[in-house]
Amino acid sequence: MQLETFFFQADSGWSISPLPDLDSDNTLVIAFGAAGESSGRVGSSNNPLAGALAELAEHFPNATLMGCSTAGEIFGSKLLDQSLTVAVLRFEHVTLRQSLSPINSAQDSAEAGRRIAADLLDDQLRAVFILSEGLSVNGSELVCGLNDVLPAHVTITGGLAGDGDRFQHTCVMASGTICNSAIIAVGLYGDAVRVAHGSMGGWDIFGMQRKVTRSVGNTLYELDGQPALELYKKYLGERAAGLPATGLLFPLALLPSGERQEAIVRTILSINEQEQSITFAGNIPMGVMTQLMRANFDRLIDGACDAATHASLGSPAEGPLLSIAISCIGRRLVLGERTEEEIEATLEMLPDGTRQIGFYAYGEISPLASGNCDLHYQTMTLTTIGEAV
Repeated sequence: MQLETFFFQADSGWSISPLPDLDSDNTLVIAFGAAGESSGRVGSSNNPLAGALAELAEHFPNATLMGCSTAGEIFGSKLLDQSLTVAVLRFEHVTLRQSLSPINSAQDSAEAGRRIAADLLDDQLRAVFILSEGLSVNGSELVCGLNDVLPAHVTITGGLAGDGDRFQHTCVMASGTICNSAIIAVGLYGDAVRVAHGSMGGWDIFGMQRKVTRSVGNTLYELDGQPALELYKKYLGERAAGLPATGLLFPLALLPSGERQEAIVRTILSINEQEQSITFAGNIPMGVMTQLMRANFDRLIDGACDAATHASLGSPAEGPLLSIAISCIGRRLVLGERTEEEIEATLEMLPDGTRQIGFYAYGEISPLASGNCDLHYQTMTLTTIGEAV
């Protein structure tokens, strides 16, 4: 496998020149870019990132090109904004297949997952990397749809596109096209594929345990028989005026129950003042016990280290290794000026020479340690991709 990583910024252009000569049918190009303000979104003609994306598509006409909008871009150990970070992987023995599915509402999520999985399913399929628009999707149902079709030995990782802390507009990128209501995935095929993953949090649980007494899908109406939004506002105090964005600072933990041995984190997507309800990007099952969570700075950094340890393939890479870091926007809001510490921590734990790109997301998709994938929030999630020599 040949690997190059680079970035584009409007004021300085591409970080390398010329762009690498790695185009082929077995080339994967992954790009993460800022959504921007309404007058300058990735997909609009007056956003220089749109021109950069078009240039990528023109330079790699035979490659599989995918990406999404972000709440901040990761390049190496650095956090960037208003940029396009890119990884180009040309495989020798791994083949690729791309699938794009529209999604118009949360109710479409499971079926979209099943369509993508069926499109990619093959005896040689070893891994799926998936990116979804971040606002309309029900990430839990998307993951369920994928798990319904794909066998357990297929590694599924990815994330939900971001839009800074605005929560207004997200998109995915397929070849040179911007897709505003879609999910894109790539399948990696063959025994030469080397994919590993890690996903860790680092938040502290606090306050009373409360039972979900009324919910529908990913909308929470009542906890312990009380209006959910009203309770949330009591905990947030002055920060309640900044909802839904400030809700990222206090995610909700779904405590272990039944066969699920680990707590799953859910974070706010939107609120409804009239109904006093909260909509999350993942399901909130009836009857589950919950607790609020809050940040612990040192544990957030330690969580990033642990994620990298799990994703390091367990042994030195046989060749070039790409790390795709997907961290939650909530972690960035909490860490503030210390955000780059968690990015630096991941590279320190990965094999020497590992290249890294990534983005801050509205949700992360990965198994916790093994088994089926799940939807996570407030985690640092890493996917490492290599190829057997």
